[in-house]
Amino acid sequence: MKFNLKHFENSPQLYARIAGILYLVIIVMGFCAETFVRNKLFVSGDATATANNIIHAEFLWKIGITADLIMQICDLPVMIILYYLLKPISKKLALLNLSFNLIQTAVLVANKLNLLAALFFLGDAAYLKSFTPDQLHTLSYLSIKLHDFGFGVGLIFFGFVCLFEGYLIFKSGYFPKTIGVLMAIAGICYLFNSFALILIPQLSSIAILMPCLLAELSLSLWLVFKGVNLPVWKQHFQLK
Repeated sequence: MKFNLKHFENSPQLYARIAGILYLVIIVMGFCAETFVRNKLFVSGDATATANNIIHAEFLWKIGITADLIMQICDLPVMIILYYLLKPISKKLALLNLSFNLIQTAVLVANKLNLLAALFFLGDAAYLKSFTPDQLHTLSYLSIKLHDFGFGVGLIFFGFVCLFEGYLIFKSGYFPKTIGVLMAIAGICYLFNSFALILIPQLSSIAILMPCLLAELSLSLWLVFKGVNLPVWKQHFQLK
């Protein structure tokens, strides 16, 4: 489908629903990769058990990586559509939001190399013969841990994205203010959890990110089933 800016301005509902559907795909892919792959195969504190799990479920590990990459691919059209949806409120802030989102996506895509490295260390290539099995297991385990921290770094940028989007949604008038508040809270949670992971790891917890799931799920479902308030949306363009 060819993107038409004039059509977007006159009737943004189709694009809003596309963004909402893709956002749901992002949530599902991310949840499945983390819950049904990494949490299933990774054994905290036990490099050998983790290595054995990955060796015996190599294809599942690759599916998890693929799901993550699909998530990042879907993120690109979502961020572009959200830029156009939020631009009428503040073009500069919407562009700043887009920039932070692009950095977040680039970091998370590059971070997938750590998950591939974890798999490569457990292969049977000749160049790995100079390492003992225990050393290879440890290197694989460290690659996964590095991925966790890389994910946290990427979410620092996404935390700011949620803050910017929360503010723009709250000010828009064509999205519910409640979703704007929820997105801002999600941004604070992402930032707190990621900086805690770096500075005081024991304070980092998946429970801190539960408001993030609520906020992003609310936004995606609203985009799918409601879109924007058209009368208010059109008023913004008449005032431009």
